[in-house]
Amino acid sequence: MGQSKSIAFHYTGAFIRDLGLLVKFKLSLMVVFSSIATYLIFAGNGFSYQNVFLLAVGGLLITFAANTLNQGLERDFDKLMERTRNRPLASGRMSLSTAVLLAGIFTVLGICCLILISPICATLGMLSLVLYAFIYTPVKRFSTLAVPIGAIPGALPTLIAAVAAQQGLTIEALCFFAIQYLWQFPHFWSIAFLGHSDYVNAGFKLIKDIDGKPDPRFGIYAAVYALLGLIFLAPLYTIISLHPAIIVLVACSMMVFAWYGWALYKNNDRLAARKLMFCSIIYLPVLFMMFILNTYIN
Repeated sequence: MGQSKSIAFHYTGAFIRDLGLLVKFKLSLMVVFSSIATYLIFAGNGFSYQNVFLLAVGGLLITFAANTLNQGLERDFDKLMERTRNRPLASGRMSLSTAVLLAGIFTVLGICCLILISPICATLGMLSLVLYAFIYTPVKRFSTLAVPIGAIPGALPTLIAAVAAQQGLTIEALCFFAIQYLWQFPHFWSIAFLGHSDYVNAGFKLIKDIDGKPDPRFGIYAAVYALLGLIFLAPLYTIISLHPAIIVLVACSMMVFAWYGWALYKNNDRLAARKLMFCSIIYLPVLFMMFILNTYIN
């Protein structure tokens, strides 16, 4: 009896670990952070704990579903890459039918949560899932256009949260969507630079190369996209009354982010790409925290 329990616990623990890999749990939490932070920025007197809960759970489940479908569609290619070959579907530890069933459950429950907030939130959530799983995922094998396509579902959680807080689409909501949309280009290009050989081996065309190496111009592109975020600070300054100190700090953060992109162009090496990647990971939470701080200052 004791041995049977031990075996059961072993398989249960292994399944939970594989489930975490399947849904990319840590990455999904970052999506939820962006969503909740945006809600806190815009909610004001209309703050609702119920909506925060529904937004967090619904967003998490939709992200789980998108990641699960992505791995299902890419399982044969994941086998070819060092960093993904141990994923549950690629390694054969989980069946495709199980993954599809889980994705279906995640989708239904996630949409149910979002529709309780508003039909617009549910529609945007479904749009995010479809774009990521069924457009971005296959396009990755044919064109670098996958990056701007994939950046849309990556930024939609911010828009969904703003809609949930304001009960509709607004200019400031679209500005926040644009800032997160632009953030993803330097973030993803740095990752693509670091994993270039793996992506090439698997047949993914995410970043152009020159003589088998990543095109260094993507460092310039990363810097430009980081600086484009400055455009959307002007309407935010007027509409949500950004404190002058906050707008200066946000602008400085964007310029630092751009500098790391420029450094990648100048150095064109893995160290510069890794620095840009870590900067991108820190940059977004810092940005949101400053906007949240602004609500208390004002």
